[in-house]
Amino acid sequence: MSLRSLLFVPADNERKIAKAEAAGADALIFDLEDSVAPERKAEARSILRDYLSRLETDRSWRAFVRINPLDSAEALDDVLAAAHLSVAAIVLPKATGVADLQRCAHYLDIAERAAGLVSGSIAILPVVTETAAAVLRLPELASPLPRLAALTWGGEDLSTVLGALGNKRSSGEWDDSFRLARALALLAAAACEVPAIDTLHADYRDGEGLAAACAAARHAGFSGKIAIHPDQVPIINAGFSPQPDELEHARKVVAAFANAPGTGTVGLDGRMLDRPHLIAARRLLTSAGEKVLPDAD
Repeated sequence: MSLRSLLFVPADNERKIAKAEAAGADALIFDLEDSVAPERKAEARSILRDYLSRLETDRSWRAFVRINPLDSAEALDDVLAAAHLSVAAIVLPKATGVADLQRCAHYLDIAERAAGLVSGSIAILPVVTETAAAVLRLPELASPLPRLAALTWGGEDLSTVLGALGNKRSSGEWDDSFRLARALALLAAAACEVPAIDTLHADYRDGEGLAAACAAARHAGFSGKIAIHPDQVPIINAGFSPQPDELEHARKVVAAFANAPGTGTVGLDGRMLDRPHLIAARRLLTSAGEKVLPDAD
């Protein structure tokens, strides 16, 4: 299953959870962090446990849980609760370098044993740019890591840390610090061989702006995008789904190389293509659920 759209929903609000279920997102991120007041953290875990226990396990979306930061008093309780719910992944906020990912993995080892789960059942999706230190340590993420499912980035917390009055220019472009954070997150995801998930589009009423942001993110190499409102999900899903003409071209690329075994380059529609074009074509077809025969070379 792809990760085009990941919709945040407060874990302590059953009405919003029910609405989020029907949105068509690839994953729901049940939030135990920012959207839940400190005095309601334990209640939110209880509400989420009761709600998910009533649902069919065969559903179209994956359940993720955003826990509280690792240095908080709530983090371990959040991880233990998530493991007993057999969620697909933990969303780890304010992740700083490999050490935080290893610490979260250690918590998951404990939680999975307590819940009777196979070790490694629950993945980690870290938010890797929420502090200045986290951005500066992104080069640590330079090779695949156990449990790592994807990487995402965010600019809201980073704005606060920097003392910035905003994170975008009047043109809508990211300011330099945020462009750097975004680029480093994208590069880290590629180095770790996992999908890169773009940050949220803050104005949930701005469908046109969201569509443009999705197009730009997909062009850059992101595989999906965070959503904060159900109305954003269809736009995000469309923005990160291959178009018919793209799929047709990818099929032609794969066929051209299949018809020229042992060749490093082929010609197609007046262009010379090499192996990176074949890799990209295969990746696109696979993302659309098409079976691609293994490379003969």
